[in-house]
Amino acid sequence: MSTEPRPRILFMGTPEFAVPSLEALAEKGWPVIGVVTQPDRPKGRGQRLVASPVKEAAERRGLVVLQPEKVRAPEFLEIFRGLAPDMVVLVAFGQILPKDIIDGPPLGCVNVHPSLLPRYRGAAPMNWALIRGETKTGVTIMRMDEGVDSGDILFQEETPIEPGETYDRLHDRLAVLGAQCLLRTIEGLAAGTVRRIPQDHSRATLAPRLKKDDGLIRWEAPARDIAHFVAGLSSVPGAFTYLDGKVLKVFAAEAEDAAAGCEEPGTIVGTSPKGLQIAAGGGYVYLRDVQLESKKRMPIKEFLRGFRFVPGKRLG
Repeated sequence: MSTEPRPRILFMGTPEFAVPSLEALAEKGWPVIGVVTQPDRPKGRGQRLVASPVKEAAERRGLVVLQPEKVRAPEFLEIFRGLAPDMVVLVAFGQILPKDIIDGPPLGCVNVHPSLLPRYRGAAPMNWALIRGETKTGVTIMRMDEGVDSGDILFQEETPIEPGETYDRLHDRLAVLGAQCLLRTIEGLAAGTVRRIPQDHSRATLAPRLKKDDGLIRWEAPARDIAHFVAGLSSVPGAFTYLDGKVLKVFAAEAEDAAAGCEEPGTIVGTSPKGLQIAAGGGYVYLRDVQLESKKRMPIKEFLRGFRFVPGKRLG
C-alpha cells in the first residue's frame, strides 16, 4: 500500500447532481479541504433564502463551505491560493472558472460531465441526448481547460439510455455513475496511472442551456420526435402545450408511427389504454402523465376522469 499522502481536494459544485460525487469523496476518506458552492438564493413565494443541495450535504459532514458570489473576484482567489489544493474537483458548479483556478493545482482541475465528450458540450447534455433520441450516453471525467468542456479526457464510461427514460431518471443514474467514475479517476491520478486523451474537436456537438419557453411542444413535428422532446424536458425545464388557454405540462408521452391522417397536428383524437391520443405531423402521440395549470400532476387515467373533451378539439 502506498504511503504517499493523498491529494488535498477542493470540491466545487451546487445542484443535486453534484451531491453523490461529494458524498463519495467523503465516504472514501479523500481529504476534502473545502466545498465551494453558489450563494444561498431566494426561492418560492416568500423568497426565503435556500441553501444549495451541495451546501446542505457539506454541512452534514462538517466540511468547510465557501460561497463566493464570483470565483474570479480577487478576494476569493486569495483564499484559493491560501488553501493550496492539490486538485480541484468540479461537478455542475455554475460559474466559469478563471485560469488561476484551472491551472493552479498540481493535479489540475477535474470535471464530471454527463455525456460522452466531445458530444454534448454545454449546460444541458442529458436533456439534449434524450431530445435527439440517442440510445446511449455516459459520463466523462475531464481535465479542464479554458474552453467549454474541451479539455483532455481522463476517464469515460458508457451507459445505454433505457426505453422510455426521462431526464429525471437519467439525471439520477448519471449522478451516481459520475461519482463512481470520479473515484476511479482520482485514484489513478494519485497513482500516476491516468493517461490524458485529447478530444477530437471535429466531432463536438453542443448542448445549450434550455429555458422554460423552450418547452413548447410543436405538434407539427413527427410523433417520435415529440416523444423524445417530452422525455428530454421531463421534468426540467418541462414540456408543455395549451388546453383551452391553460398551460398543460406533459411529463411522459408515447409515440405511434402511422400514415398521415386527416387530423390537424395537435388535434385530440380520443383515448386508449396508451393515453390521450393527439395527432402529430407524422403519427400520433399518447399523453401519459400531465399537469393542467393550477392542478396537481397526475397519470393520464386520473386526469381523464375529470376531463371532458370533444373529439376535434386542438392543443396548442
